[in-house]
Amino acid sequence: MIMKKFKNIAIAFSAAILLVGCADETTPTVETEDESPTCFYSYNPGSTTMEWTAFKFTEKAPVKGTFAEINVDGTLESDDAMMLLSSLSFSIPISSINSQNEERDGKIMKHFFGTISTEQLTGKVVSLGENGDAVLDVTMNGMTKPVNGKYTFEDGKFDFTSTIDVAAWDAIPAINALNTICKDLHTSTDGKSKLWSEVDLMFSTTLKSDCD
Repeated sequence: MIMKKFKNIAIAFSAAILLVGCADETTPTVETEDESPTCFYSYNPGSTTMEWTAFKFTEKAPVKGTFAEINVDGTLESDDAMMLLSSLSFSIPISSINSQNEERDGKIMKHFFGTISTEQLTGKVVSLGENGDAVLDVTMNGMTKPVNGKYTFEDGKFDFTSTIDVAAWDAIPAINALNTICKDLHTSTDGKSKLWSEVDLMFSTTLKSDCD
C-alpha cells in the first residue's frame, strides 16, 4: 500500500514537472524583413498633356484643345513621388495651342493672347494637400494668380483639374477681342454672340518608376 501511494505521488510529481515545463516554453519570435519595394520616380515628358475647354454660345457649348509643347522643370528624379510633383514648374508657348482647327488657333493666338501680350503661360505647383486639394500659381498678362483645383495620384498617374476665370488676369479685353472677330461663329440660336471667360483645365502626367 505504501509503495502504491509512493508510486502515485511520483507520477503526479512528474506530471506537474511536465506541465510547468510546457507553461514556461515560449515560441521563438521570427523577425521578418520589410518587403515593401523601394521605388525611384522620374518625370516622363512623353506622358504629359495639358488640355483646355473654352465655352461659346449662350448655352455654353464646349470648345476643346491642347497645348502641344509643355516645358517642365523642378526635381525630375526622386524616391519621393509627392515631393517630385510638388516641385514642378512649367512654361507653355502659346504658339503650341491646338484646337484641331488651324484658323481658330491663329485667331486665339492673335486676338486673345496678342491682346494681353502673352507669348507663354508659366506656372508652378504651390501645394498638394492630402485631401486632394491643389494650388498652382499661373502667370498670364504679366500677372501671377493662384489657381485652386483637385488632383489625384494613383499608380504613378497624376491628374489635376481646375476651372479658371481669365477675368482674374484682366483678360476680359482679350475675350471681347476674340469674340468680336468670331462673332458669327459664337452666335447662338438666340441671336446673341457669347464667348465665356471661364476655361476648364486638365494637366496629366505619369511618372516612370523603378522599384527594387
